[in-house]
Amino acid sequence: MTAIDPTGLSTIPACLRSAAVDAPDVEAIVDGEVRLTFAQLDAEVTRFARAAVARGLQPGDRAIVWAPNSARWVVSALGIMAAGGILVPINTRFKGEEARYAIEKVRAAMVVLDDSFLGNGYLQMLRGDSADAAAGPSRPTAERPVPAVPHVHTVVLLDAAPAKAAADIGTGAAAEAEPALSYEQFLAGAAETPVGEIDARIDALSPDDVADILFTSGTTGYPKGAMVTHRSNLLVDLAWSDMTGLLRADRYLLINPFFHSFGYRAGVLACLIRRATMLPMATFDVPATLRLIETERVTVFPGAPTVYTSLLDHPDFADHDLSSVRLAVTGATVVPVPLLHRMRDELGFRDVITAYGLTETCGTATVCPPDTDEHRISTSCGIAIPGTEVRIVGSDGIEVPVEQIGEVHVRGYNVMLGYFEDEAATAAAVDTDGWMHTGDVGWMDADGYLRITDRIKDVVMVGGFNVYPAEVERIIREHPAVSDVAVVGEPDERLGEVTSAYVQLRAGAVVTEGELLEFCRGKMANFKQPRRIAFITELPRTPSGKIQKFKLATDS
Repeated sequence: MTAIDPTGLSTIPACLRSAAVDAPDVEAIVDGEVRLTFAQLDAEVTRFARAAVARGLQPGDRAIVWAPNSARWVVSALGIMAAGGILVPINTRFKGEEARYAIEKVRAAMVVLDDSFLGNGYLQMLRGDSADAAAGPSRPTAERPVPAVPHVHTVVLLDAAPAKAAADIGTGAAAEAEPALSYEQFLAGAAETPVGEIDARIDALSPDDVADILFTSGTTGYPKGAMVTHRSNLLVDLAWSDMTGLLRADRYLLINPFFHSFGYRAGVLACLIRRATMLPMATFDVPATLRLIETERVTVFPGAPTVYTSLLDHPDFADHDLSSVRLAVTGATVVPVPLLHRMRDELGFRDVITAYGLTETCGTATVCPPDTDEHRISTSCGIAIPGTEVRIVGSDGIEVPVEQIGEVHVRGYNVMLGYFEDEAATAAAVDTDGWMHTGDVGWMDADGYLRITDRIKDVVMVGGFNVYPAEVERIIREHPAVSDVAVVGEPDERLGEVTSAYVQLRAGAVVTEGELLEFCRGKMANFKQPRRIAFITELPRTPSGKIQKFKLATDS
């Protein structure tokens, strides 16, 4: 196994402290008017950690961050870990029910959120008032409190002015729920905690302690929290940085969301390791992206293929200088050869790299190095990162020869510790020899380049996001008119795939497609929502009762 660099790669907070020493004046984050050097970032993170300790965050406590990409997201996430806590980022597209599940599952002690992001009204979502939430954010009052969420003792509103922070989703065990705090009110409490306490907590962290828990949906229909250590995170992102060629002087445009491994691990943590500058974007906006690349001289620009297509197809594309960008990295899918040519010829990107991984493998298992030939870049996901193994296994559990199809297995320091408090799911995913059974189908060539051809677990890839049909089906079944449902993926020109739901109604029940689609909009993130609903008299089944999903698209 690769050794951890003793100068600062033992834990994530120690890595930041090291960056503050050897790159104090290098810009760490540029977010609008906010510009922080690594020394300033370390100071802000320490202040956040002191405030978190003052609010009662204990080592090992879980803390949620439910917010878009921003400097404050980075400060909050690193501050939680510097206080000895475990970071739990959740999807900004989650609805209240989905967020409450994650918060309650990990028994979060703290929730940090941006209540005004895209007018979502996260606090109202958590209260369960989806109609009000759809109308936009408003601060619940003492007369209209958010219902208690067990274990939560602190809520921080990244976007709120002190006078507007007026409600809490805090613990029902408290005699009187305290109001949610604005970011400034929260940080004001830092003075109650001496700096030495944070020093001691960082020193007490072990490389093998859990650093974060990222949720990934599963075939049971309920999300599972994958636990990853400081050691695994840092080793994987060091390897990712080495293989992609990320440099100390790079300026990294962070469009990939931080709640996802691509944005958080191959983004924030990779920049921390390399001392590269982070330029977070809350949402992908083509004109804003073009301006930012030009004015900030962006050199690294990862994203899904649709991101690059959107730039190329925008009418103002030719009016901007994108010559500073040398490296593009894409995951979730391969890059079509015509797009690869356009990225190099029209966008001027020198290196275009593909990679593959899962939340359970710290986001990375294989990477195409920059010197990979064009054919492999456009058709493969690269080779295993150093110190890890990838193999292809047949249905009999035996490794198959090269160029034969089977299930992709991964083993190494990149594999998660397990799913949070779910031994059965962990045992089903990681065998006794340490192999992670990915559920993805693929093959490898003689040089170890991996190709992904299918997904055993029926995952639908919607615009780069995994959608697990079982989770969508579970929610749709909650509607009183629904007897049963099957969700499948269908091709979509813009997003690659979208979900469609085939619904069998209860006897005598009446509901329209529009009503069910509206029900879904209030219950799940938009990328999970079916784009259409087809009503079917009876779902096709095997003699044993299992639904035959492969018949649905052809029968409708």
